Amino acid sequence: MTGGDPGQVFREEAAELLADLESALLHLEQSPTDREPLDTAFRALHTIKGSGSMFGFEAAASFTHHLESAFDRMRKGELAATTAMIGIALAAKDHIRILIEDPASADPAVADGILARLADLSGSAAMSAPLDRERDDEESRATWRVRFRLAPDALERGTNPLLLLDELRGLGEAEIVALTDDVPPLGELEPTRCHIVWELILTTAHPRSTIEDVFIFVIDETELTIEPVSALPEPAAEQETVPVPVPAMAAGPVPPKEPALPKAEPVPEKGRAQLAANSIRVPAERLDDLMDQVGELVIAHARLKQLISDSVDLQIKSVTEEIERLSNGLRDITMGIRMVPVESLFGRFRRLVRDLSQELGKDVALTMSGEETELDKTMIERLNDPLVHIIRNSLDHGLEPAAERVAAGKPPQGRIHLSARHAGTRVLMTIRDDGRGLDRDRIRAKAEEQELIPPGAKLSDAELFQLIFHPGFSTARTLTSVSGRGIGMDVVKRTIDGLRGTIEVSSLPGGGTEITLGLPLTLAIIDGLLVRVGQGRYVIPLFAVEECVELPADVERRHANRNFLNIRGALVPFLRLRDSFAVRHPPDPYQKIVIISSGDKRVGLVVDQVLGDHQTVIKSMSKLHADVANFSGATILGDGSVALILDIAQIVAAGQTQELRREAC
Repeated sequence: MTGGDPGQVFREEAAELLADLESALLHLEQSPTDREPLDTAFRALHTIKGSGSMFGFEAAASFTHHLESAFDRMRKGELAATTAMIGIALAAKDHIRILIEDPASADPAVADGILARLADLSGSAAMSAPLDRERDDEESRATWRVRFRLAPDALERGTNPLLLLDELRGLGEAEIVALTDDVPPLGELEPTRCHIVWELILTTAHPRSTIEDVFIFVIDETELTIEPVSALPEPAAEQETVPVPVPAMAAGPVPPKEPALPKAEPVPEKGRAQLAANSIRVPAERLDDLMDQVGELVIAHARLKQLISDSVDLQIKSVTEEIERLSNGLRDITMGIRMVPVESLFGRFRRLVRDLSQELGKDVALTMSGEETELDKTMIERLNDPLVHIIRNSLDHGLEPAAERVAAGKPPQGRIHLSARHAGTRVLMTIRDDGRGLDRDRIRAKAEEQELIPPGAKLSDAELFQLIFHPGFSTARTLTSVSGRGIGMDVVKRTIDGLRGTIEVSSLPGGGTEITLGLPLTLAIIDGLLVRVGQGRYVIPLFAVEECVELPADVERRHANRNFLNIRGALVPFLRLRDSFAVRHPPDPYQKIVIISSGDKRVGLVVDQVLGDHQTVIKSMSKLHADVANFSGATILGDGSVALILDIAQIVAAGQTQELRREAC
């Protein structure tokens, strides 16, 4: 958001409104008689139309007006929320987004087609309506007294009270009076401030909620009273009034003038007003800058702590501890600000499942749980593409057609379930379907055909299923517009590895497939284990560390060139980091092995010394070093030196490759 660009402010607010609109439409499709999603959709359209007109997006406002009118008829019971109507509304929502984000690319033919289909549905519904509907509307007309006072700076923020008055007149017959009691003398008048109170007597067939919707953009700062005329007391006193000229576009019948009605205490508006008062909109870039500054503070504190480690001055140590407490608190608060519920991510896939299920001719229900689980906003943004690929594969390959499901004793409707939950310092995100499951024989045959594994290699199910993430790997018999090219799951693997996450796959024949993503809470600061190899220091993410053991002195003597360690009866392959990193410095006499895990795989890392835990501020690798294997980033230590952060996924994969070679021997 840029404060000097009102258009950009509108685009950002419209993006949220369009997301709310899509969610409401999908809910309405499942529950056509539910009033709440219908009202939510109407309010979103009403806001987009009004704000779009205010900020100069006339094409978007004009197009939205037609859809808003249709939803207004739905609210009155004149139109039904059919699947066809929801489909048109979703297509219209997509076109509105284009009109707002990139008006030049909007195709008028698309808009004409959507409006033509909307007119066909609306027209057929109107023809089936009773002929005496207008008579019924006349009998249901009510008279309301509307009184409102805009915020003093409303004019400065672009609010035009005449547009509000014009919209109110569009609801029925209205008498408008401007109350000028609070207008200061000319010498004290500030022309940019709003001093007038507006009062109307409005006779309309619309309900009170429609009148309130007129003020939907300014409700937070407006004193608004809406009362039925029949409930009002007799006038107690006359007030100075000024007749208001009626805009030409709003011309209509005006009933005889009645005496001005007395003031009433404004009814407090709650809900959105309270929400707006308790929250602010902050550009994501500012949060990123704040996180960077907190990271620098953590590094500076580490340097200070190291500098005074040998000091005997108790006052300096006390101040250092206080700084540590404050910096840790600031770190936690800043990281908390960046946390976003995964509901914002999961909600995007309702539309994807709806559209794909219709394209594939399958009946699929999407269910969710744990939407309140929070992740770093950067994680949320980068998880969208991997989840899209997983869901598309579940829909295309995993879930069977209805006839096949019924023949297998399953309900005709397939199900995909998304869930998220906390597990220690990680978040586990699961995508589960109740489809046919993975075909182990086809996966093995394809892997042997591509020479990914030797023929007859002994692999567990978990190891076999990991092969589906190999680039170009696909067991699809036919290529479709949805999947089959063997590139989607490769994207999933690379993205999750880049997030320092893990992927676990489990499947039962005929029982469906479950893919679990293990993700860190944040990408900014992690807890790590600092180790030394030769004269270099490295950080191992603490979430992957299982235990530390000493390297037995007789391992090399008894098992030359066989890098395996017996850990409580299980053979665990281990890698000598000094060999991997070509360290020439002689090894320490008593080396340590750090056992790490990724999913159900375990690998040991031989290091010279375990230095202890370390709060790690992650710095990205430069473009020159971006392709260096085994490292996912770097951090700055207290003495100003750099320590590289080990890439657990790549190191574990190297260890498993070593184990496969052993089994092939």
